[in-house]
Amino acid sequence: MKKLDWFILKSYLGPLVMTFFIALFILLMQFLWKYIDDLVGKGLEWYIIFKLLFYASSTFVPLALPLAILLSSLMMFGNLGENYELVAMKSAGISLSRIMAPLIIVSIFISGLAFYFSDIILPTANLKFLSLLYDIREKKLAFNIKEGVFYNGIEGFVIRVGKKDPDGNTIRDVMVYDHSKHQGEISLTVAEWGKMELTPDKRFLIFRLYNGTNYEERTDLRQAERTRPFQRTKFKQQYQMFDLSTFQLTRTDEKLFKSNYEMLNVRQLRHSIDSINSDYHQDRNNFEKNFIHNYYYLSTLDTISKISGNESLKKFNPEILGNFDLPEKHKLYELAKNAASSVKENISMNKESLYIKSKLLHKHEVVLHKKFTFSIACFLLFFIGGPLGAIIRKGGLGLPAVISTVFFILFWILSFIGEKYTDEGVLPAYEGMWIAPAVLLPIGIFLTYKATVDASLLDMDAWFKFFKKIFPPQSTPEV
Repeated sequence: MKKLDWFILKSYLGPLVMTFFIALFILLMQFLWKYIDDLVGKGLEWYIIFKLLFYASSTFVPLALPLAILLSSLMMFGNLGENYELVAMKSAGISLSRIMAPLIIVSIFISGLAFYFSDIILPTANLKFLSLLYDIREKKLAFNIKEGVFYNGIEGFVIRVGKKDPDGNTIRDVMVYDHSKHQGEISLTVAEWGKMELTPDKRFLIFRLYNGTNYEERTDLRQAERTRPFQRTKFKQQYQMFDLSTFQLTRTDEKLFKSNYEMLNVRQLRHSIDSINSDYHQDRNNFEKNFIHNYYYLSTLDTISKISGNESLKKFNPEILGNFDLPEKHKLYELAKNAASSVKENISMNKESLYIKSKLLHKHEVVLHKKFTFSIACFLLFFIGGPLGAIIRKGGLGLPAVISTVFFILFWILSFIGEKYTDEGVLPAYEGMWIAPAVLLPIGIFLTYKATVDASLLDMDAWFKFFKKIFPPQSTPEV
């Protein structure tokens, strides 16, 4: 049986690796399409792009791996059935469960590896990826001066170049506005031509200008606001240096991102959930105590009986203001209005604060349960793809790819719905995040049973007989 086991493993691992990298490539292309505007035109070095794509691909593993397991298992058993190899094994007395035995062990190993990846590797990958993506998105566009266009990319300066020579360094009809003193357009440099070059470390841009004039309004002289002195200086050669450090990719300290829930492992998530839950209940209890203490008179209002319909809420009796004159009444009305507005504002602020904390708590719970549902999904999708491939007996990337896409979309939609319900607090995390595995489990059991008894799900005659048993045709009475 060892040769058979090796044959099954080789038939499975090849499609698994291929489909995994295909799915990863498709997800990576989707990422590039989404963030292409943040990457183009910033002069990023190739290794920065490579690091970003590597970290991004690591974060896509929880999507790519379940799809690869589903598609590869369906393809493998479909190929065995299409080439009658599965029939030959069964005719030799080898059951389907025995054929699947080595793959079940591999699936258990992959599920354990998936949990280790989501608990240990994925938080680090998320930290590296999101911090690098943040720095790239904050980086300015690469330095690029165009002919006849006022360029304000360098802080404190506006530069206009009338024409560039073919060498790319010689510039003509140059204008440089200096706003570095933050006093408006008080300094202008005009030159017939010049040379621009970068320092070896690319941190500074140097302009060597020739045959030009400096125009400057002198605001540093005595009585400058009244006399408005103006200075004009001609030059044959002048140097100007511009700082380009803002165009360099500056890395943010990764410690600033470490507290995010996507960067935590299971132990850290549980600790954070306990802390947030404790703070949430403490803030809620404090709000209740302070509200009752500050607005104790509201407790006398019979709101429960109004809701139940037994008797109406006590109405305000205007006769109690009969002893006050009109200005005092207006003042009392204004005080009551302000008090009501204060109560409303207090409730709204505390409600928003509690909602934000509950939302953060739910997101931590979602990430925690995702680490377990990811590994369980890898195991369950194998028990859907394998038996289904043995039933349909079609290999290749045609029909198996279509069926795999349908089941994967079902898995993704259920996971997405459960996650959104958990985020909003509609369902607890142990229900919302386990909707998809709960639906996939009976489907896997059903397909495994049908494949074991050699049932044909695509036999329409069998389905007609099944429905006839449930809904027997009614006999027409004889006339």
